[in-house]
Amino acid sequence: MSDQPWWQAQQPQQAQQPQQAQQPQQAPPAAQPNYSARPVAVPGPQQMSFPPSASAERVRLAARRRDETDYIFNYWTALGWTILTFGIYGFYVFYQLIRRMRDHNARRLELLDAATTVAWEQAGRRGLQQELTPSFQRAAGHLAVLRQMTSDFRDPVIWLLLAIVARGITEIVGFVLLDMDLVKHSQAEAGAGYELSVIYGRLGQQVPFPDQGQLKQPDNYVGRVLAAIFTFGIYMFWWYYNQMEEPNKHFISNWAQEDYLVHAVGALS
Repeated sequence: MSDQPWWQAQQPQQAQQPQQAQQPQQAPPAAQPNYSARPVAVPGPQQMSFPPSASAERVRLAARRRDETDYIFNYWTALGWTILTFGIYGFYVFYQLIRRMRDHNARRLELLDAATTVAWEQAGRRGLQQELTPSFQRAAGHLAVLRQMTSDFRDPVIWLLLAIVARGITEIVGFVLLDMDLVKHSQAEAGAGYELSVIYGRLGQQVPFPDQGQLKQPDNYVGRVLAAIFTFGIYMFWWYYNQMEEPNKHFISNWAQEDYLVHAVGALS
């Protein structure tokens, strides 16, 4: 029998595609992945990779790492240094845009996965695993999306080298991919966060539902590319601003719910 937690097991390919699922009316969830209508066999505690105390510590450590991963840009400062260095600082900005989204996704996956582990163990102790299995299944599907994103080609050093060779083209391609990443990431983590709010509420700990207003919608990529071309690159200043500010808002929105989740995990551990 595998030592891997059941929500980290390889999901069927179709289960990784989100779809709408009925949720309680008080908070509309993000798109939910397919899941079986019949509860899966409930694993015993011996299947967990981490004891509850270690999982709780994983949550706390992931939360503390936000200053390392969730880089907050000041657009006017970045623009000023880019002008003063004749564009050289702009390469550092591009590097950070790629790095912070990659590292933020990995950190959030670690935190949400560890919080799910703690909740599963506590649900077992209280005899609630069978009741909460559908929520754990849906959370597992969302975490699978975040986990798949860690394998995407987002090495910031390689992207920086590409930008040095072909700056304008690389920036445009990078910005499109970063926006698509933020859309996918925000929807998946909101779905997982919603399920954890339901689960922790059932365990007696109130964790606010994710702010559905913070879900990123896709940009008009064709329109942005055409605007950059027909303005001879001037539009890129605005596009840079969006690439800085939209993740800034996303990170700050995460932190509020994250603090509640850390507190809830501490109360249960």
